[in-house]
Amino acid sequence: MPRSHRERHRTGRIGWLRAAVLGANDGIVSTASLIVGVAAAHTSRSEVLVAGVAGLVAGAMSMAAGEYVSVSSQADTEKADLSRERKELDIDEPSEREELAAIYVARGLDPLLAKQVAEQLMTRDALGAHARDELGISESLTARPVQAALASAGAFAVGAAMPLLTVLVAPESRLVPVVFGNSLIFLTALGVLAARTGGAPVIKSAVRVAFWGAIAMGLTAAVGALFGRVA
Repeated sequence: MPRSHRERHRTGRIGWLRAAVLGANDGIVSTASLIVGVAAAHTSRSEVLVAGVAGLVAGAMSMAAGEYVSVSSQADTEKADLSRERKELDIDEPSEREELAAIYVARGLDPLLAKQVAEQLMTRDALGAHARDELGISESLTARPVQAALASAGAFAVGAAMPLLTVLVAPESRLVPVVFGNSLIFLTALGVLAARTGGAPVIKSAVRVAFWGAIAMGLTAAVGALFGRVA
């Protein structure tokens, strides 16, 4: 007798994975860029650390607020669509059943089978069927503002801590190249981890993350060096 099992798909990770990867990436890139830029202006280690810690705190809070506001807007839209769909079901359920059947026909089902599927699904959970197949809203992909905000802020703080720790152990005279090189390693590792977790191509993901991180740090280093000479 075959055993029933529930497959676990990567789409269920999209919400927290996107926020976590974005937060960690921003934490490494923004903090490392800030550190490299300040260090390139020939400042002391203590001044670089102060700038880095300030960047960590400000960045984590900014990421949390931004994710919360953004995902809350998405959640509000989903709730409004569900409320409207609930009213339409109360007013004219037969038309809604026909609409759902038409969706299944467009996906390739025979009209009679599509009608039967729509009837059975709506008998069990009419709103859920329309939310999933008409609106594209499912439990695994629904907006979760608090989860996104916490994941993003926490990941940012972890990412930002990496270049800060590098500052503590690197020779003061070589802060810029050491932080730059180590941050590229951190970004590459993040790209690999994100790719493996999400099932994406590993090399492409790692190169993409490291490339843009190098561009950001290079530009801020140039700006820091320029202003250091002017000052």
